[in-house]
Amino acid sequence: MQFVRSADGTPIAFEKLGTGPPLIIVGGALSDRAAAVPLATLLADRFTVIAYDRRGRGDSGDSPPYAVERELEDLAALIAEAGGSAFLSGHSSGGVLALEAARTLVRAVRMLAVYEPPFIVEDSRPPMPPDYVARVDELVAADRRGDAVAYFLTVGPEFPPEEVARIRGTPRWLGMEALAHTIAYDGRVLGDTVGGSPAPLQRWASVGVPTLVLDGGASAPWQRSATQALARVLPRAVHRSLPGQTHGVDPEILAPVLRAFLEDEPLP
Repeated sequence: MQFVRSADGTPIAFEKLGTGPPLIIVGGALSDRAAAVPLATLLADRFTVIAYDRRGRGDSGDSPPYAVERELEDLAALIAEAGGSAFLSGHSSGGVLALEAARTLVRAVRMLAVYEPPFIVEDSRPPMPPDYVARVDELVAADRRGDAVAYFLTVGPEFPPEEVARIRGTPRWLGMEALAHTIAYDGRVLGDTVGGSPAPLQRWASVGVPTLVLDGGASAPWQRSATQALARVLPRAVHRSLPGQTHGVDPEILAPVLRAFLEDEPLP
């Protein structure tokens, strides 16, 4: 494990695997760098893969107050550490953060891949409640971290309540509780993209780098609509749907698709 200092002094923990052009994996909600290791290991034969703890997670620091701009500065520091430019691959809300990095760190992001950024662009499911972020903050402040996780899972990815009840209290659940305070961070990253309209996605129309936009063939229709809407906005997008996959994509399926795209080869 290594550390890089972000612009505000916050230490950001990361680890490198492999050799080759740098590729930074940006995790989604309730994940730390350990979640990226299986994918990183599969790509380490061709890339120097950087798996990192987003601020507030794992071994990284967390300097209040939170702002999306601080997370972009974290990525800028990692890219500088990698040599000044890098590929980015983001999952879920991490894909939204990667999109923002490509928009704002224009010369630093070489190519981009995003898997199922959780935009809500149509009415096949309810939009996120307008007080969603405030509600998560309230639950965490009241030390109701488990309730914050349950609230996120039911109103965000729409886990059935009985599934939430089944996993509550398990080791997996306790890991999510430890990261509960970061749920609101991801809500701020998503901003106005979860209100039921594709219009907010236009902010990324200026992203000029080649971008692979991916979804799972077995994912919910609203999620697939979101990725298709994003692909229509991005000027150099390639859209692919991975058969049989859902939001929790199998690294063994994802890795060869990422490798081919980043090496400018025909996609499998």
